[in-house]
Amino acid sequence: MSIRVLIKEYPHRAIALSTSSHALVLRHSSSSTEHNANPSASSTSLGSNGASAARCMVEFSRAEDVDLSDYRALHSVNVHGTLGLITVNGDIFLVVVNGASKVATVRPGETVQRIHSVGFYCLTSSSYDALLNDEVNPYPTDTIDDEGYEMGFGGRKEQSPLEHPCLALKKLLSGGTFYYSSDFDLTRRLQDRSSDAATVSIDSLDAGFLWNSYMIQPLVDFRSRLAPRDKDALDASGILTSAIRGFALTVTVPIASAPIKVRGSGLPSSMTLISRLSCRRAGTRFNSRGIDDDGNVANFVETETVYWAPSGVCFSYVQVRGSVPIFWEQQSGLLPGQQKITITRGPVATQPAFDKHFENLELAYGAIHVVNLLSNEKPNEIELTHRYRDHIKNSPLNFGSEKSDREHELIKLTEYDFHAETRGPGGYEMASMIARWIQDSADGFAYYLSEDVDEHIRSNGQDHVVRRSTPILGQEGVFRTNCLDCLDRTNLVMTIISKMALEIFLSHKGLRASQDFWVRHSTMWADNGDALSRIYAGTGALKSSFTRHGKMSLAGALADARKSVTRTYINNFADKGRQNTIDMLLGRLMGQVPVHLYDPINDFVIAELTRRAPEFSDTDVINILVGTFNLNGKTTGIDQDLSPWLCPDVDASQQCPEIVAVGFQEIVELSPQQIMSTEPTRRQDWESAVKHCLDKNAARHGKEEYVLLRGGQLVGASLSVFVRNDKLKNIKNVEGSLKKTGMSGMAGNKGAVAIRMEYANTSICLVTAHLAAGFANYEERNRDYKTISHGLRFQRNRSIEDHDTVIWLGDFNYRIGLSNDKVQRLCQMNDLETLYDNDQLNLQMVAGLTFPYYSEARITFPPTYKYDLGTDTYDTSEKARIPAWCDRVLRKGDNIRQIHYDAAPLRFSDHRPVYATFQVMVRKIDEKKKDALKEELYNSRKAFVGDTRAAGHPGEDESDDEDLIGYESVEPGLPPASSDRRKWWLDNGLPAKARMQPPSNDHIPNPKRPSNPFTPSPEPDWVEINKLGSRPEPPPARGSQRARTVDFNNPSKPPSSASSSTTNLSNPTARKMIVPQYNARDPDQVTYMDGARDPISNLRRNASNASTRSLPILPNRNLPPVTSSLPGPAVSMNSKPQPQVLRKPAPPPIPNKKPSLLSKASSPSATPPPPSYRDDPEPGPRRSMAPPPSASARKPVPNLIDGGDRPPALPPRTGTGLSGRSNGRESNLLDDEGDMKGLDGWEVLRPDR
Repeated sequence: MSIRVLIKEYPHRAIALSTSSHALVLRHSSSSTEHNANPSASSTSLGSNGASAARCMVEFSRAEDVDLSDYRALHSVNVHGTLGLITVNGDIFLVVVNGASKVATVRPGETVQRIHSVGFYCLTSSSYDALLNDEVNPYPTDTIDDEGYEMGFGGRKEQSPLEHPCLALKKLLSGGTFYYSSDFDLTRRLQDRSSDAATVSIDSLDAGFLWNSYMIQPLVDFRSRLAPRDKDALDASGILTSAIRGFALTVTVPIASAPIKVRGSGLPSSMTLISRLSCRRAGTRFNSRGIDDDGNVANFVETETVYWAPSGVCFSYVQVRGSVPIFWEQQSGLLPGQQKITITRGPVATQPAFDKHFENLELAYGAIHVVNLLSNEKPNEIELTHRYRDHIKNSPLNFGSEKSDREHELIKLTEYDFHAETRGPGGYEMASMIARWIQDSADGFAYYLSEDVDEHIRSNGQDHVVRRSTPILGQEGVFRTNCLDCLDRTNLVMTIISKMALEIFLSHKGLRASQDFWVRHSTMWADNGDALSRIYAGTGALKSSFTRHGKMSLAGALADARKSVTRTYINNFADKGRQNTIDMLLGRLMGQVPVHLYDPINDFVIAELTRRAPEFSDTDVINILVGTFNLNGKTTGIDQDLSPWLCPDVDASQQCPEIVAVGFQEIVELSPQQIMSTEPTRRQDWESAVKHCLDKNAARHGKEEYVLLRGGQLVGASLSVFVRNDKLKNIKNVEGSLKKTGMSGMAGNKGAVAIRMEYANTSICLVTAHLAAGFANYEERNRDYKTISHGLRFQRNRSIEDHDTVIWLGDFNYRIGLSNDKVQRLCQMNDLETLYDNDQLNLQMVAGLTFPYYSEARITFPPTYKYDLGTDTYDTSEKARIPAWCDRVLRKGDNIRQIHYDAAPLRFSDHRPVYATFQVMVRKIDEKKKDALKEELYNSRKAFVGDTRAAGHPGEDESDDEDLIGYESVEPGLPPASSDRRKWWLDNGLPAKARMQPPSNDHIPNPKRPSNPFTPSPEPDWVEINKLGSRPEPPPARGSQRARTVDFNNPSKPPSSASSSTTNLSNPTARKMIVPQYNARDPDQVTYMDGARDPISNLRRNASNASTRSLPILPNRNLPPVTSSLPGPAVSMNSKPQPQVLRKPAPPPIPNKKPSLLSKASSPSATPPPPSYRDDPEPGPRRSMAPPPSASARKPVPNLIDGGDRPPALPPRTGTGLSGRSNGRESNLLDDEGDMKGLDGWEVLRPDR
């Protein structure tokens, strides 16, 4: 599809990728970087010197909904899609594929394009629009410095101010090593992808081979938030592109050379080679060696050979190569002897990563045969070989050392010293002798084979014939080949293995290939070796002359010598820059952060649709019956009445369920001839018998008859799904899939068949499985479950777990861990609880080792295996098999409820059939209502936010409103949620302040109100106080001996209602304190307070002039300044004067610590003992530190040290949570109370004038 790049400059720079039907618009959000928006993101981007991560607005809509009139085309060339977004030096670049050419066609309609030109369009600046339009230098490393940045010829990078910051990336991506496909998932082999997927779903790709995963991830995240219809439209547009790195080529095989002749077609056959280089541990030769802790190895490549014939036959064979999977490094050097190998980690520390690597391989490919081509003569390579061998021996995949366990070995090793074997007169031709060491595995691994089959489908009352590609055979193992670099020796041996696999395939068809066919095959593999070698080492592969022509020539030897010299130069002087560019592409440089995309309107609409789902959706309850039966290869029961099993005596509501799933195991006898192929006739016979039974029951209950929805078979295991005819209209997207596990995955005697569907808007997956047999093989059964759960895939890479409801049924082969006699006795006693406590499946599920998160209903029937045929007697043969519940049904999902679980008395097999009935709640969505609501939400939101979106026309104040888009208040009356730039509790970055005004100047906040303003209280918000009417006389001058006592609470005016207590001057004797000369204009003597300003609060204690003779000897205890939390008068006792800070009246304070947290001073051991102190004064009238107007004479001061009277309490310590008790109740210093009990007994000493 043609895609245009359009750019708009004003009022904001935006870029649109436009097709004939849709447009993807991206616009940089400048406000996010200006205000340092995202506190959780990394503070730096690539080379951005501390700039925050950039954000972009994005919008995907129909072309008619976007006004593109203000946009202009940057140039006339259409692009092939985008690889994603990347930040370089603080600028955001959109990466698009400018030029590509078709290089491969796997099957008709499945093309592969090679990228030969990419463009970088800056979203943040127009400075780079005119650059990078010319073809780049085809030599990608000659002007790049050690850090991967462009220097220019003979110059430094600073000399070229207009140099494009993405030039190194452009050279890498335009080098001809990247490929993409718009037709199919190029990251997966043929066996793992469906042939009839309409579009490529970008989120289902294999991230291990997706080289632009870092750049495309923001767009993938954006896609995940779209509605399903918009998702499909985005996929179909081809705008999002997935790129692999490696090699792809198709060679045409003319009819004369084609091994499979198709009469009358006139079409040639094709042979395709695709190599996918992993990006998990990507890098150049000496910078990337060995394994990492996640089990990823350097230079890991999956290579697939595909042969397609016009008859619809398609053959596929996969091999892998990769560095020796231990921790090792190699230094580059100009001489071969300098390139020493260092093993950096011991065997014990290496084994976990080694095991991860091979477990991943086993899950992806099945059994593994390792072909190690390292030398037995070079000391460096010998050490690697020994370690490799030991790790394979210790791998958990090779459990069991007995000879009988050899068939369970999942890793085999062949060590083949390539150089020693090819040194003689035979030369490289002797390499083909490796075939005799690996022939058995090549036969056992088989290959993937599919053929076009006509399927008869009935829809809308009419029969249709659909030609569909159907898998016939699957590849169940893989060869893993390595040498030191995994380039030259490895490619030659992999060519031989590919030829062996093709020969096995053709021999099964009774065919042979011509010499011309093999020449084309060898040429393709030689090109593959050269391409992979250029990526990793910088030059073409050595030995490619032999690979190409089958013999080594003098010219080929000279070419190898030249390549070796070139390799040495590149590895020593250019690889560091290449490695840096690769790391930049993959997002692995320090401080590199991806672009954050957000869609203001669509994100809101999707969230609202989810919240209002009940308005357009409804639920319904359907019934499902599943049955599993191991037939033991018998057909004698096909004419028997199956109704006890398929139509059991259940509730009337459960009769004639909407869906019936029937799983059979050992539907054919598992002979060596049968297990490599599938014969569908037997399955079809049983399906007819089942349908007849179901229809008969439906007629009895007046229901419509059943229709076979889909059937699937893997040799002996089969699954058939029947649906009641009146419910067919609710079912869509039916798919089937298979997974083999038997004989280490080589044959189909064990494995699983799965069928998935969508009933209304609920996805259901049904799986029948036949797991490994043997009493003690429960670990292998666990592994079989993992292999099936991980490896079985439907279209769009859906797994079993990606469904709302999952039901497993089948012969799981888990046994009961007791002796035969004990089990038989417990069966006779009907003690099922004890049997279940020793059931292997129960124990393994409880331990979390298999079927995690699945549930099984309570078992109320005796073990279903193994019976003598035609009887209810357990096995009396020589083998005397222990009775067990081999046949089980498990479920998973929060919308499913199991009703029945029982066995049926059909006796023609050595197993008993088991059935289970379920009720499933399914969701039905009214798409018309949903679309109408979506349109309404979209339009109302658009009207609310204006055109503040990627494709809109924002006004001048756009940057202020932009961040509030998508942030709604959770309740009416509350402020909206905060954004990156807006915080409702702050105003323009200033601290919070109260805007509430008192009713008059004589009102203060009521201190008796609870500190929490939302707590209900009868107290009024404000209380009235009467302030002092006149200013008191200034304090006496310094040096004066006169002192007087002032009562704070009894000034010249009578006390107000807010201050009910008065001070009695005749109460306990006051402490003395010298007060400095008061200067009303001196700001240093103004009290720091939070309440209203009052002249009487201008008294201050000065440490330098205070008399301490009248104070008791205190223990070593630092008292903080004494201040009042009252809004009225306050006294501050600081050693240093503080300036006043005027504030608005504070809100009611919050209580701090409880009185129980008072600290108490320890008494010193001096003589005479000092009096004890306490911070809780006696109840009584309050004393104040301010003199009343009438008090002019000084009160006598008793001797506090010698006297026996109890001293007054110390002043309370503000800010520490200390509090006293007054009038029998607790009080807290932070509560606004109109008293100062802590100052009882204090008086102010004034100097005489």
